[in-house]
Amino acid sequence: MSDIFDHVVSQQDVFKKILSKIPGFKGYFERSDRRAADKLLRELIADRFQEQWNRLSGIQRDIIKAGNIDVVDDVEAASIKLRTFVDRIRTASYGYAGFFDAVKINENELTQLYQYDLTLLNLVDSVTSAIDNLEASLDSDGFPAAVRNTVQKAQESIDAFNKRSELMKIAQ
Repeated sequence: MSDIFDHVVSQQDVFKKILSKIPGFKGYFERSDRRAADKLLRELIADRFQEQWNRLSGIQRDIIKAGNIDVVDDVEAASIKLRTFVDRIRTASYGYAGFFDAVKINENELTQLYQYDLTLLNLVDSVTSAIDNLEASLDSDGFPAAVRNTVQKAQESIDAFNKRSELMKIAQ
């Protein structure tokens, strides 16, 4: 996460660097930079989960082509959860409200937001693994368990995002 923040800071123009030397403005720009970094992070998380949703959709198409219509609904539950998660991440508020915004988030709360985002990044690996397992077990007795695991991992992602959203509400 600090790599993204460092990238945003390094891209500041000369005017911002000068203004950051003026008392009172430095903190504003640091928070503004964190907000931009948070936006980049959120896009990264959404993109990675979007890739997994695309894979899951492909698996659903394969199931339909194979004529296994009876299990499509089971996989659809995981697909809906992942799609919902991706949509919510893409439209989420960014980590820090601006200087003049009504909602203010202090540094401790911002750190907690980044911790939730790190959890979300780690969850993409869990979802990826669950989908790998689902794909590998398509024609086996382990398929129902693989579906349940995929649904569970998708739900864990939503739950982690909900905790992040609760923090944002508390900050208001």
